[in-house]
Amino acid sequence: MKRLLLSALLFALVIAQVHADSFTISDIRINGLQRVSAGSVFSALPLNVGDTLDERRLVEATRALFRTGFFQDIQLSREGNVLIVNLVERPSISKIELEGNKAIKSEDLLKGLQQAGLAEGEIFQQATLDGVRNELQRQYVAQGRYSASIETSIVPQPRNRVSLKIKINEGTVAAIKHINIVGNTLFSDEDLTTDFQLKTTNLLSFFYNDDKYAREKLAGDLERLRSYYLDRGYINMDITSTQVSITPDKKSVYITINIAEGERYTVREVKLSGDLKVPQEEVEALLLVKQGQVFSRNIMTKTSELITRRLGNEGYTFANVNGIPEPHDDDNTVSLTFVVDPGRRAYVNRINFRGNTKTADEVLRREMRQMEGGWASTYLIDQSKTRLERLGYFKEVSVETTQIPGVDDQIDVNFAVEEQASGSVSASAGFAQNSGIILGASISQDNFMGTGNRVSVGLNRSEYKTSYNFGFTDPYWNDDGISLGYNAFYSITDYDDTEYDVSSYSIDSFGAGFSFGYPISETSRVSFGLSLQQDTIDTGTYTVNEIFEFLDEEGDNYLNFKANAGWSESTLNRGVMPNRGYSQSLSAETTLPGSDLSFYKIDYNGQMFTPLNRTYTLRLHGKLGYGDSFGTTSKLPFYENYYAGGFSSVRGFKDNTLGPRSTPSDGSNEGTLVDEDDDEEPFGGNLLVTGGVEVMFPMPFVKDQRAFRTSVFWDVGNVFDTKCRSGSKNCSKFSLTDMASSIGIGGTWVSGFGPLSFSLALPIKKPSDSETEIFQFSMGQTF
Repeated sequence: MKRLLLSALLFALVIAQVHADSFTISDIRINGLQRVSAGSVFSALPLNVGDTLDERRLVEATRALFRTGFFQDIQLSREGNVLIVNLVERPSISKIELEGNKAIKSEDLLKGLQQAGLAEGEIFQQATLDGVRNELQRQYVAQGRYSASIETSIVPQPRNRVSLKIKINEGTVAAIKHINIVGNTLFSDEDLTTDFQLKTTNLLSFFYNDDKYAREKLAGDLERLRSYYLDRGYINMDITSTQVSITPDKKSVYITINIAEGERYTVREVKLSGDLKVPQEEVEALLLVKQGQVFSRNIMTKTSELITRRLGNEGYTFANVNGIPEPHDDDNTVSLTFVVDPGRRAYVNRINFRGNTKTADEVLRREMRQMEGGWASTYLIDQSKTRLERLGYFKEVSVETTQIPGVDDQIDVNFAVEEQASGSVSASAGFAQNSGIILGASISQDNFMGTGNRVSVGLNRSEYKTSYNFGFTDPYWNDDGISLGYNAFYSITDYDDTEYDVSSYSIDSFGAGFSFGYPISETSRVSFGLSLQQDTIDTGTYTVNEIFEFLDEEGDNYLNFKANAGWSESTLNRGVMPNRGYSQSLSAETTLPGSDLSFYKIDYNGQMFTPLNRTYTLRLHGKLGYGDSFGTTSKLPFYENYYAGGFSSVRGFKDNTLGPRSTPSDGSNEGTLVDEDDDEEPFGGNLLVTGGVEVMFPMPFVKDQRAFRTSVFWDVGNVFDTKCRSGSKNCSKFSLTDMASSIGIGGTWVSGFGPLSFSLALPIKKPSDSETEIFQFSMGQTF
């Protein structure tokens, strides 16, 4: 009403400037323009020379000019038959200054102001500024900053301009002090709020900010509360009211939720209706809902999803399955009917990839289990996505199906990938506690030149080892998925007079080999290989009895032909940083007739990831190894022994310090010199047992968790020997009581220049003579 009165008064004043009698316009004169062009005025003005001007057209002209938003005052007058238009332009914004904002970046604020019409060079309108101030206040309230205040000031500038100053006092974030549920008699507050995103202030709130009230989070938590009851048969549960109160100092929030639980319902009967398209007995086998059980909306929804996926596997991509509950209040039961609408069978028109700027389309396409031209199978599309994730080339893989316009039975399948580093192609430098400074020049790529081939060529040098190597593996040597790999190497390893915890000796090795791999299922494959290796041992000026005995029997120069066979299986959801699924491998290696030594080794390695909830993941891992000799060789060669302790086995113990120790030579062997400072050193054994439990959780303050892994762990393990030499220290057959163990926290970051890993571990069971190391880290080595 006030707006109508003001408009009437405005037009009355304007019309008063013009003679009441109508007249024909002979000319139009515009005064007061500074920035707005005359052309803009004439284009907005619905009057031309020669028009007859009366009261109605005068009102229309005034409204048209005001609608442009350029003017804050308009006056129309008449000189003879000339129409005079006097205008006062709105000022323009010369500068916007922000002060006091920290929670919201200045760039984001200025972008929001620009979208609202407030930007340098734009026309200033007070109403727009007031609206922006209210919106900013609302955003801070949404963040829980109820004490936030916004002050604006307008500073006039020359040439009809203004400068805007926006001063923000963000205040403090109000913390949730109590969440109270009223009316619950069946379940405790703790049970009902376990899955809430909103929490009362706790020790982890500093990292997760879960004690900050947000309206959107509360709405989600109320839905989780409702689902909690619906999944336990209380279909009439109702949230009667919700109160959110803030203390006078606006620093604390109290949430009260009032509910009515209702009665619990059970399932009376389960029926199917509609066009099933697949045998009814197959659909009935997917029914998770059974007669007599407590009604659960979650189980009903999962049943619908299972039936939908089953139809999707047959090409009915757009199938719709709805579970419809019919409650019977007389006996508190529910009749469930699953209505199946399969739609038309869809066929795949094209499979498209985007985001693979380095990796060739062929590498991605050969992982596809869904074929173009065939009917669209939900299972095959998901399997194709999983195979891409397991490659380890991509941080993320997503897939969507889009219907072809104008066609109701064809779709395109679009895969989007985000590539990540899958190796290194450069000179490298690094440091690891077990090997000192690492220098090298190498090419190590799991996706060489985007071909999917694994290539490594390098020269690396550390405190105790110099190596040259070349390796190549083609994972798709032929169309059947058979892989072919070959490698050659030469290394000089000198443990003499180093801090590396292994008995002192040096070994020169060179060799070459090749291997084949063959897939036997979607998740497993077998491999076979042959290799030739020449080893030369040098004990230097002193050594230990175990080495002397072996060299005395077998000599110090060996040429061995080796054969190996292996089996591996992996259902991991990603090739790098998985958090679901398992992997395991079993390998066996033996020397062949004609070799200088006769021995074999069998190794098993396995791990399993199980999500505990949306935040935490449980990892179980274990490693077993056993080696022995046969034929004329009396014992597994000492340089093939297993070692334990360190980053890759039992953290909290120095590398290789667990297990049997050597016995220094007493000088009885001919030609042997004994160093008086020679101590009992780790010697390894022919049996390795290690494992552990980890609980992984997100790294605080990091938004993108895909390249980070943080966990608390419990590691156990040790090295044993089934053929202990008389007098050897710490040498024993397998015994659980001799297992070392430690607990701690660890983390890994897969950075652009290489992986960086660390652990803080506290040994809780320390075998005799083992050496502890609380902090361990590694940078620049292969991940």
